[in-house]
Amino acid sequence: MEHRLVRAVEEALGWDGPAQLGREFARGSINDCEVVARLLTPSRLLDVVMRRSLANPQFRFFKGGEELHPDAYLNRQVTPRGQAIPMADMRRVGSLLREGATLVLDQSNVFDPTMEVACRAMQWWSREHVQANVYLTTNDASGFDLHWDDHDVLIVQLAGEKQWEVRGASRPVPMFRDAQRNNTPSEEVVWTGTMKAGDVMHIPRGFWHAATRVGRGSGHSTHVTFGFAKRTAVSWLSWLADWSRQEEVFRHDLDRWGSPDEQWSQRMALATAASQLIDARDPAEFLRLREQEAPPGRHVPFLDIFGPLEAVACVSEFPPMITQDGETVVVVAAGKKLTFAAKALPWLRLLLSGHPVRLDEAARLVGAEVEAVAKVLVEEELCASVTPELFSGYTGLATSAGS
Repeated sequence: MEHRLVRAVEEALGWDGPAQLGREFARGSINDCEVVARLLTPSRLLDVVMRRSLANPQFRFFKGGEELHPDAYLNRQVTPRGQAIPMADMRRVGSLLREGATLVLDQSNVFDPTMEVACRAMQWWSREHVQANVYLTTNDASGFDLHWDDHDVLIVQLAGEKQWEVRGASRPVPMFRDAQRNNTPSEEVVWTGTMKAGDVMHIPRGFWHAATRVGRGSGHSTHVTFGFAKRTAVSWLSWLADWSRQEEVFRHDLDRWGSPDEQWSQRMALATAASQLIDARDPAEFLRLREQEAPPGRHVPFLDIFGPLEAVACVSEFPPMITQDGETVVVVAAGKKLTFAAKALPWLRLLLSGHPVRLDEAARLVGAEVEAVAKVLVEEELCASVTPELFSGYTGLATSAGS
């Protein structure tokens, strides 16, 4: 999927692909100002907050360095049947932002189509799961205290300004579930400065960082953090543990009461079987199968009672694998393996490009049969019908396929 944000971030950081993720701190500035403005504005963020039923911890407020109780910004709207629905109290939200506070909306890609499409593009680019958290800070408010994340992040400053401090890691590649605590910040200051609209920053996992507007007076800052949940060798070992159930030797009870010779024999049998399992299923296979088996993202189901299928887009979490084998073409994605006649190859490449495809235009490009293939892909949930709302997420950021 060609997406202007991905291209702009690569250019800003001087990268030639995703391989640099997690390696070193990097920062730069996006030259394409339209991309930044198109992603999300503060007013659009507040509109998202107003129109959704949100709850803590996905929706949070911080003031004076402390997280506020949800009652400070949420209320329960009671329906005529007595059902209480949590909604943002926009008067309280407005008062907090006027006084100076930080609003946090985690997984904005769940609520906003532009962020949804941007995250999918980032996933296709990085081959990792991505989520977009948005932070709006007003006036002299501080953000989070010095902390580290258990994943790599790309930060895009969308509007306003914010002061940052970034330090190196005090423990190499720390994890959320780890062998020891990681509570002491590093003394190594990597960068301090101000992020302005259009600036981009990459902070690797484990690097300490903090951001604030304290002392900057009237104004605001909005930035989005794209978090990349990369897999580790621990993830691979956990996956191997699941595969071990296929071998009888691993399903036997551990011999607690046997003789030393019997216990030693079991240990050697387990060690041999574990070695064979490691040889048979290497990390590359783990990563490949993880991509192919990831279920599709949330999407609006297509119902022909509402009208004909007019446009589609691929909604698999990662790029589908398309291979031609003689007279057939095989598509693997979203936990599915679909086989088509070889003549379907141009239709499949178009429909699974990651870009929205208008079927009337596609029919003129590659033939009317493309519509039948599109219906199959929608039924199998590799593609979804492009609603006007979803199409808005592509507008100005990802062109229609074939254009």
